Amino acid sequence: MNIGIFGGSFNPIHIGHALIAGHIIESGVVDRVWLVVSPQNPLKPQSSLADDVHRLRMTELVSRRLEGVTTSAFEMQLPRPSYTIDTLTALQEKFPDDNFHLIIGADNWALFDQWRESEKILSRFHVLIYPRLGYEVDIPATLADRVKLVDAPIIEISSTEIRRRLAAKQSITFHVPEAVEEYIHANNLYRDL
Repeated sequence: MNIGIFGGSFNPIHIGHALIAGHIIESGVVDRVWLVVSPQNPLKPQSSLADDVHRLRMTELVSRRLEGVTTSAFEMQLPRPSYTIDTLTALQEKFPDDNFHLIIGADNWALFDQWRESEKILSRFHVLIYPRLGYEVDIPATLADRVKLVDAPIIEISSTEIRRRLAAKQSITFHVPEAVEEYIHANNLYRDL
């Protein structure tokens, strides 16, 4: 099975994440998309990142509404900090019959050569790139069989802006799915930034 790995802090997950995951499934390039929620980064201030449990729960509220999309806490079980190459390698070891495709934005592709063991990622896994405003995607001919630009819509919604709006007591309606908005308010998340 071809599985797309869409990792992130999902702090919080928003409409853009959902649309991209859904679009990639509908494109048929992978059979399933796993939304892999990243654990607390020791370099990020605790106040800016909701607890792992809250971020997992919000991501599950979204994935359960999308055909072929699943939330995964796999990375939370790995030694920290966990780098993408470690996550992909551990996934391949646990699920040897599956093919994993890393899903990243064009902004991350622009910096990909700075990622830990980026050459190893490219030699062992496929990479699917979704467009981001202001970023051209250049895929060298030598990587054309392993790296693909997905014709997904450009969604300029950010978790940072959502957190800022919440801290300023502004509406986030239409930025996040309704169930996520209700969860954020019920749990008083992102109020004190």
